[in-house]
Amino acid sequence: MEYPLLMIVYYIVILAICVKIILDTTNTTKALIYVILVLFVPILGIILYFSIGINYRKSKMYKKKLSSDIFDHKELEEQIKLFSGNLLNQNKSTLAYFYQLANIITPKASLITINNETQLLRNGETKYPEVLLALKQAKHHIHIEYYIFENDIIGNEIANILVEKVNQGIKVRLIYDDFGSQSIRKNLIKQLKTKGVATAPFYKIKLIVLANRLNYRNHRKIIVIDGKIGFVGGINISDKYINTAPYNNKNKLFWRDTHLKITGQAVLDLQHIFLTDWNFCAKDNVPFSHDYFPTIQTDFCFGNKLVQISSSGPDSAYPNIMYALIQAILLSREEILITTPYFIPEKSYTDALMIMALSGVSIKLIIPGISDSAFVNAASNSYYQDLLEAGVQIFKYQKGFVHAKTMVCDSFVSFVGTANLDNRSFDLNFEVNAIVFDKKLSEELKQDFLYDLQDSEEIKLQEWKERPYFTQVLERIARLFSPLM
Repeated sequence: MEYPLLMIVYYIVILAICVKIILDTTNTTKALIYVILVLFVPILGIILYFSIGINYRKSKMYKKKLSSDIFDHKELEEQIKLFSGNLLNQNKSTLAYFYQLANIITPKASLITINNETQLLRNGETKYPEVLLALKQAKHHIHIEYYIFENDIIGNEIANILVEKVNQGIKVRLIYDDFGSQSIRKNLIKQLKTKGVATAPFYKIKLIVLANRLNYRNHRKIIVIDGKIGFVGGINISDKYINTAPYNNKNKLFWRDTHLKITGQAVLDLQHIFLTDWNFCAKDNVPFSHDYFPTIQTDFCFGNKLVQISSSGPDSAYPNIMYALIQAILLSREEILITTPYFIPEKSYTDALMIMALSGVSIKLIIPGISDSAFVNAASNSYYQDLLEAGVQIFKYQKGFVHAKTMVCDSFVSFVGTANLDNRSFDLNFEVNAIVFDKKLSEELKQDFLYDLQDSEEIKLQEWKERPYFTQVLERIARLFSPLM
């Protein structure tokens, strides 16, 4: 009698989990995969779903963070009105047909700011001299938030400066991802703490919930100095991003990446992101005071570039970065240039590319020719034929590994940030992108793109279609699991 009763309980549990999957998972393909796993491989399927499948955008943990972020934003609302005003409408003619892009972001994610200057930084060998100089010149505070912070040459150079600035009475805070920066957890972090640097792991990994905490990571790369200078982009703190000696002695692979230095009011948004993240993961709560938002109070002119900071993750109400990218694509009229290291996008994103390519917009995409994941590369390959048939030109970068995450639309709108074109960046990771409405920066990014094309090989449609049938089948199988990547 006991055995049938256990079977009934078992089937009820399986049914309940399947119902939960269907109700909570908005991606139908993803939901179907989990349901199949739970039904046909019950133990493994249940473990996978509760480890990596639950939508933590709705979870109690991130609701707490989201509520805190909204509260802090309201505290700043009156101050923000003082310098932002009707800036969006005032620059409607400048934004032209990209006005709707700026408008879709402003109410929910970030403000548009105009008092900014930007500097494009190509690869680590260009970024880090600027970073080291800016850190050394800090007068009040340094805030750093990184997915990867390595205990290597550049990591220790930065760590030494942070300690030096603490000794000068400057407040230094460091957020590191507990998975991405695991190499510094037991050594460098302890040294920094001992010497006065405030540190906090973002969502510390614990054995009991290991899989889930590995799944939702802080992929942001932010530096804020005195509330006036900020850095954001794809380059982590690691020697492998620097292609010159002595940093590249161990890493023989050329690393192609892009970062952005911002001076001005847009840094306030980076500051806001950092502080809300800090107040979520650190033991102390930092007030949103004038000390950390000094550019609100000054009339000093940094520059005239229109900049927005777009962030998203399980702590945001919407996938803001994905929405912004799709809106920019759909508003473009002439040319779209995209560089990404990982291409496993949502269907809405590929549909947008195909619609605009079929409408006559020139679209070029640079992806890695040298990949760091065979499985991800196989899944990515399954998307290319449809895009090629629609007229999208795809190029594989051959000089090394391309890690840049950029997009340029109509030589006017530029995206530089941390988000890859995959489900993980769009929905699971904490990400941040800078959007710059400026012809000069867009032209610089375009020239970089054209330069990278010289080290890339174009994928030809006919040749691509003639790949071995077995290879295409394997790629399609890999694509089935893309919602889980």
